[in-house]
Amino acid sequence: MANSVAIVGRPNVGKSTFFNRLIGEKKAIMDNESGITRDRHYGYAEWTNKFFTVIDTGGYVTNSDDIFEGAIRQQVTLALEEASVILFMVDVNIGITELDKEFANILRKSKKPIIVVANKSDTNEKSMMVGEFYQLGFHEIYPVSSQSGFGTGELLDKVVSYFEEQGNEDPDAGIPKITIAGRPNVGKSSFLNAILGTERSIVTDISGTTRDSIDTRYKQFGKEFIITDTAGIRRKTKVHEDVEFYSVLRSINAIEKADVVLLMIDAELGLESQDINILRIAQERNKGVVILVNKWDLIEKDTMTLKRYEEDLISKIQPNNHIPVVFISSLNKTRIFKAIETAIEVYEFLTTRISTSALNEAILPEIEKYPPPSIKGKHIKIKYITQLPTPYPSFAFFCNLPQYIKEPYERFLINKIRLNFDLKGAPVRLFFRKK
Repeated sequence: MANSVAIVGRPNVGKSTFFNRLIGEKKAIMDNESGITRDRHYGYAEWTNKFFTVIDTGGYVTNSDDIFEGAIRQQVTLALEEASVILFMVDVNIGITELDKEFANILRKSKKPIIVVANKSDTNEKSMMVGEFYQLGFHEIYPVSSQSGFGTGELLDKVVSYFEEQGNEDPDAGIPKITIAGRPNVGKSSFLNAILGTERSIVTDISGTTRDSIDTRYKQFGKEFIITDTAGIRRKTKVHEDVEFYSVLRSINAIEKADVVLLMIDAELGLESQDINILRIAQERNKGVVILVNKWDLIEKDTMTLKRYEEDLISKIQPNNHIPVVFISSLNKTRIFKAIETAIEVYEFLTTRISTSALNEAILPEIEKYPPPSIKGKHIKIKYITQLPTPYPSFAFFCNLPQYIKEPYERFLINKIRLNFDLKGAPVRLFFRKK
């Protein structure tokens, strides 16, 4: 990727705090607990009119039995391959550790520019202590404080001097955003890794492995899109630790930023109340939705199993029978591309523009056949319909008495719009205005 900066180093040196400072938002979760950042994730930054991607990584650890630490090392290695400049972060308060030396040996093999960032240099005295880090074998050392921002300007001046191009202000503008959401351990990260063919997200059998929401740009079916893996969303009563609380907030935020939400459920557990809650969150925010039934390979089947399962699922989400359902196995990579293809279809419905003439030709005859019920002896007359310029399908119905149109008739109109123009998986909103 053009103009990209990876922040690397051992755990708890302040990488995520610095990442958040560079991108100007609290995107990475920060906590005093070591190992909070597990996957690598991305944000966008700008300095002196140069635009670049910032990659945050988990803390690099060796000789550990912890299942996550091996996976984190792999994530760091991938980040090093992607980056054009590497910021090797160390802690001035602690000085050089054996792990810093070990990591420096790995970094020296890289042909990329490497800058040592001596973090927690929040006083002049501490800034003077950075000299010892020259022992690591790198020539460029900058004292900074992630917390206060001290030294960031000088460091960024150096970073952008390595860039050969200006970069894009917003590389994501106009690209569909697809978010994978669901309860913990339903297979969201396995699905993403199966789609990408790389270990983009760390996958284990331990519930709650993904702490942050992770964005990945991807191309499939001739279309580019951004796909986001999220932490599993649990009921509030089950959220205990602070880190997990913030993970859930990040997941809801990822849904808010999405165009289409892939709501993943576990085939063996079926649709549970928390899945309905996630569906409600997506719908309240006017997102397109596709339901993915994962681990379908674990279900004993006969010729009617899929049909019965789908009918039961649709009955539980009424009146949302327009939401497509795709049965997949992330493990066996069964129908995973069908899932993405369906999400792109829903995005296209989400952004569909229907001409005023087509709308009126299709819907006005339906209204004539079944007009709104009169209220207090007053007849409601709908004159014409037009689509509104919103990011999802919404329509204005102009009539003489908009205040008298009730919800059952509104549902009737939505069904007629869906019948004539499909729009599966996309929300449809109606507004009644006085003519």
